[in-house]
Amino acid sequence: MYPSQWSSGLCDCTSDMSNCCMTCWCPCITFGQIAEIVDRGTTLNTACPVYGTIYSILLLLVGFQWVFSCMYRSRMRQQYMLPKEPCNDCLVHYCCEQCALCQEYRELKHRGYNMLIGKHNISLLIFISNSRFY
Repeated sequence: MYPSQWSSGLCDCTSDMSNCCMTCWCPCITFGQIAEIVDRGTTLNTACPVYGTIYSILLLLVGFQWVFSCMYRSRMRQQYMLPKEPCNDCLVHYCCEQCALCQEYRELKHRGYNMLIGKHNISLLIFISNSRFY
């Protein structure tokens, strides 16, 4: 049913120490990067800053940022046909928010996305595939 597997485990956060630290101290940035790529840059013109801000507001005002971020884990799993591991997406984000964000970040990075340029990866890949090098 799930032909693809996660490239790393939920608790492998320290395998990318810079992302681990960024997500620990400022998860809104990691979430914004993930959301922009999962949405393929089509939802909002400036998806990363907008989604990062929404995440921050939910975190600081009501503490329900995990509801917002679990929706993106579900979308990402559907796009890449990944299994629900180790359990339901919302439960993963509720119990292990930073670990889940780190895992999603690593997964997108493993799939070839440059997390610093976000949605522009898609435009770049289309340009390269349509170009002919002689």
